[in-house]
Amino acid sequence: GAVGAVAGAADGGAGEAALRALAKLEQVLPARLRRRVAAVAQATVPVDGPDAGPRVDPGVLAVLAAACRDGERVRFAYRDREGRVTRRLVEPSALVAASRRWYLVAFDPQARDTGHPDATGSTGSAGGGGSGAWRTFRLDRVEEVFPTGVRVARREVPGGDPAAWVRGSRAGGRPVVRAVLRVHAPVEVLADRLRVGRDEVEALDEGSCLLRTAPDSLEWTAMRLAHLEVEFTVLEPPELADRLREAGARLL
Repeated sequence: GAVGAVAGAADGGAGEAALRALAKLEQVLPARLRRRVAAVAQATVPVDGPDAGPRVDPGVLAVLAAACRDGERVRFAYRDREGRVTRRLVEPSALVAASRRWYLVAFDPQARDTGHPDATGSTGSAGGGGSGAWRTFRLDRVEEVFPTGVRVARREVPGGDPAAWVRGSRAGGRPVVRAVLRVHAPVEVLADRLRVGRDEVEALDEGSCLLRTAPDSLEWTAMRLAHLEVEFTVLEPPELADRLREAGARLL
């Protein structure tokens, strides 16, 4: 069950629960059974259509989840958006599921924070040149992960919130387009159905709340809202309302 839940795109709490299960399995399964688990993931083909996002090797997730938990350095090969491959030695801190993808937040002790884009296209922050820097890595681009056996003191992500760090990394210094909606449902209903963070929702009264979020894409946000099954009003941006109208017209 854990393999199936995390082999595809990340989507909310179910994937995170499966990830924790995989981390435990990675620790206790003998090598023979780990190979069987990997074989299941490699041989499985979805029958209901394509994945909602890029697939991630469950073995990679399991090793990195254990490294985050244990404070263990890992090595891996990383393929950037241009297809170039570099070798990395990092201290994993957290795994974040966001917008149909998995991300690793890690401290790279060998990096120099020169202001160049990091692994996802934004600038990391962690002190001066040579002192290391925080980086965000897309897990569908991570290959050949090897635990080093070296454990180090756990570091805290700048700001203390890995999810917020990933959101900032994905923005990449570009102007952030925020979607603001009035949702005619209690905060608890919205948080459960839309899988948004509590910091993105503000209660207005017993039956409605305000949602402020920075969508990965307006098209994907429109699709999610279409499945929300509660009434809502788009306050901004106007482009999101346009996407919803276009999607409704196509369906009709």
